[in-house]
Amino acid sequence: MKFYAIGMNYAEHNKELDGALYIPEEPVVFLKPETSLLRSGKPFFVPDWMGRVDYEAEVAVRICRLGKSVPVEFAHRYWDAVTLGIDFTARDMQRRLRDEGKPWEICKAFDNSAAIGEWVEKSALPNVDDIDFHLDINGERRQHGHTKDMTFTIDALISYVSRFFTLKTGDILFTGTPPGVGPVKEGDHLEGYIEGQRVTDFYCK
Repeated sequence: MKFYAIGMNYAEHNKELDGALYIPEEPVVFLKPETSLLRSGKPFFVPDWMGRVDYEAEVAVRICRLGKSVPVEFAHRYWDAVTLGIDFTARDMQRRLRDEGKPWEICKAFDNSAAIGEWVEKSALPNVDDIDFHLDINGERRQHGHTKDMTFTIDALISYVSRFFTLKTGDILFTGTPPGVGPVKEGDHLEGYIEGQRVTDFYCK
């Protein structure tokens, strides 16, 4: 199992980080290894030695079949469920590495940096092209998004990623985060929702 993760897929989030409504011409893809997985209910131990660590809530998609170079019109056959994922990011480290022109996997793909919740079957979604999701921290709404606002749709992302990587059953696609990201600290309680259903629930330690 591996994670495919997408950066800069919501224009308003790009403005939040870089001060401009930057829209990439192609999806920005990076990988997270299996050791990044953090299942709902398990605590996230904040690696404060890495500097500021931000939450990034996003729709995560479960790949359900083997695929390579999947045409976009058939990509809907390759995913069967979604959940609310948290892409934890060591922000200070990311900015430094970007400024130095170095790869920044270590600030995105460290252990337990990909939290996922319980899966919601695609057939239960009211509109697969406009999935509503949000993240609450300590009972306060921090992020709220709709997948219709993504620059690249789920099917377009699956098609693009499959050009370079063979999709395997059980792989997970993180589709990008909307605005509202911020730091986590010890004691924070994170709850993630898909279409009003709580699917992600854990504490930071």
